[in-house]
Amino acid sequence: MSIYLDYQATTPLSPEAMAAMRPWLEDKCANPHASHRLGREAAAAVEVARDQVAALLPKGGRVYFTSGATEAINWALRCAGRGKLVLAETEHAAVRDTAHWLSTQRREVEFLSIDQSGLIDPTALPAQMGMAAIMLVNNEIGVVQPIAALVEQAHRAGALFLCDAVQGYGRIAIPDGPDLIAISAHKIHGPKGIGALWVRDGVEITPFLLGGGQEGGLRSGTLSPALCAGFGAAAHLAASRWDEDAAHVARLWALATEMLPKDWALNGSATYRYQGNLNIRRTGLDVARLISELRDIAFSAGSACASGSGRPSHVLRALGLTDAETRSSLRIGFGRYTSEQDLRFALSTIFDAADKQGQAWS
Repeated sequence: MSIYLDYQATTPLSPEAMAAMRPWLEDKCANPHASHRLGREAAAAVEVARDQVAALLPKGGRVYFTSGATEAINWALRCAGRGKLVLAETEHAAVRDTAHWLSTQRREVEFLSIDQSGLIDPTALPAQMGMAAIMLVNNEIGVVQPIAALVEQAHRAGALFLCDAVQGYGRIAIPDGPDLIAISAHKIHGPKGIGALWVRDGVEITPFLLGGGQEGGLRSGTLSPALCAGFGAAAHLAASRWDEDAAHVARLWALATEMLPKDWALNGSATYRYQGNLNIRRTGLDVARLISELRDIAFSAGSACASGSGRPSHVLRALGLTDAETRSSLRIGFGRYTSEQDLRFALSTIFDAADKQGQAWS
């Protein structure tokens, strides 16, 4: 039996989300943009889901459903705000690659450095800029940025603030203040293939996808009631289990850090961190080999979106790690459906296998 410890890449679909989706996959086929009764019924299900998703976001904005956070991020960066774009070195590829593309379109782009713990100094934001894009929780190392202070600095400069909250949504509170927030369903035990862009009231954004003018005329494409219902159910469940999930993750974190051998090091801040992310390294460890050997334990060497690139992690390099140190780092992600027994067994197995590698070197 496999043990799943890659919660940053995706989370297991909750039974509640599956149950919410099932009627729209089996019996109900109407287009939610149709005007007949069945279409209106589908549209009503979409709006219920929109309210459920919005309940975990700041007040005073609107949720627009997208195909995922990547689309939401591209939409925000390309279609809202003008002037210099400022982002952290450690942003997700969806932000970084879009920023690089914008630079080819004569948009000025500036990357901000982080300190050795993975944090950004809010005073490092420039006095003149058009938009700042900084993630709430880093997908590789779990570090939580001081979003409220960063937003304050951005607004002082007259800039919009985009927050990639994919890894934080449904797990930790999202600070009030951002102008745009990107989220994804499959990080909170919802289905893959749907995300959302939250846009604060009064923020101007033009359409990214053109066509039928669905989603308030700003995002074209037929919505899937099944995916929307699954997203909404997952968000509602996260809200109802908020304290329970947080306490469970805290117990798992305490167990993991207690078991961590002395010859392993934590990557990123231990204090300003989402505790469901354990990114650690051991000198000389061949993580790719370790993953191959331990086929019944699902963990990663970093971001699933960049795992096939062969390049050292840009996040770990930004921390000041060498290429060798980045290649000896692994990420263990756990959450709601991870048992203490499974985590203990998996960590013992990983640490024992790493010891055997070390013995082979000596």
